[in-house]
Amino acid sequence: MSALSRWQICGFIFTGIFGSFLHFLYDLSGNSIILAPFSAVNESVWEHMKILFFPMFIFALVESKFIKESFSSFWSAKLSGLLIGLILIPVLFYTYTGILGKSIDLINIAIFFLSAAVAFRLETLLLKNKAALGISEAVALITICLIGLIFAVTTFIQPNIPLFIDSATGKSGIKQ
Repeated sequence: MSALSRWQICGFIFTGIFGSFLHFLYDLSGNSIILAPFSAVNESVWEHMKILFFPMFIFALVESKFIKESFSSFWSAKLSGLLIGLILIPVLFYTYTGILGKSIDLINIAIFFLSAAVAFRLETLLLKNKAALGISEAVALITICLIGLIFAVTTFIQPNIPLFIDSATGKSGIKQ
């Protein structure tokens, strides 16, 4: 197994564990406003996307210190992985709930882990094949940071669309 594959497997495991922790962190912290931008503040699809994004981004920052120099398209591959993971969550969620007519927690958990697995697999393939998005590494990293900023800001200010609605309460935003 290559060093890259080991890093990516560790990233998947980190994302699974840390993302699961972020799912409960806001409630465990007594609804800390400081932790809210990085953790799930409700059960909306958007918040589940957020708890995939931040662990993947944090791991990429760590990983970049060790292997980035070996891959000229490191941040481009990371952006591609993040985007596919973030797209898969709502696509899979709305597809199965549209078919079944209800949300099932076990399936939602499986979607989170499947999205992370696909994201890391795509990153690995892109890095191994030296494939890139056709954008500079700086633009890819800035785009990733902007996505993180959007997640943080939309914790407090949400558009009135279903993606942001908590399936348990029918409300959006921070739990009151």
